[in-house]
Amino acid sequence: MPLIELKNVSKIYRLGSQSVTALSELSLLFEAGEFAVLAGPSGSGKTTALNLIGCLDRPTSGQVIVSGMNLGTASSRQLADFRLQHIGFIFQSYNLIPVLTAAENAEFTLMLQKVPKKSRRERVRRLFAELGIDGLEERRPADLSGGQQQRVAIARAMAGNPQVILADEPTANLDSHTAEELLELMRRLNREQGTTFVFSSHDDRVISQARRVIRLEDGCLSDDTGADR
Repeated sequence: MPLIELKNVSKIYRLGSQSVTALSELSLLFEAGEFAVLAGPSGSGKTTALNLIGCLDRPTSGQVIVSGMNLGTASSRQLADFRLQHIGFIFQSYNLIPVLTAAENAEFTLMLQKVPKKSRRERVRRLFAELGIDGLEERRPADLSGGQQQRVAIARAMAGNPQVILADEPTANLDSHTAEELLELMRRLNREQGTTFVFSSHDDRVISQARRVIRLEDGCLSDDTGADR
């Protein structure tokens, strides 16, 4: 059984009296352990697809099934619980909480999962060491560089041991060197821990590193290419 399945998924947004079709009859399968990118220009539907997979939105029609759960028919509470236990997010703008330290930001998902404090601290300490940001635990986001903030965001996404990590334009605010370092880091996490990564991006740096490139255009699938990299 695939980890993620989109079956004839359409998403239509209502803007007053107008309708905007973000996705149209999109069908995709993702197996566990993939390192894939949804590529395409702005407005192609890639972020909408990520939001549907990540339980942040519901399809207008069709089915989105993740780890055997039909997200379109689940209650809001079920979606929130599922998202907490199964999905990790990495955002373009990092989305760190300014008043919390780096470690507290990374522990946030674990706190919601009710993991004991000692276990939270130990898990985050290991992640920070693995991500090369040990020693920055007590700094707040404003005192970190963009690359450091994104590493904290990766630690937060990884901390809860999710089945899949969704990354929306994760390199958009980073210089080339930092972006390449973080992409290699995520490839290593994918290889060594088997975590499934699905990106949305129009960044050639991300697209060139993906083992599978899914191109969207006007909400439709235009190409789906797998490559051994």
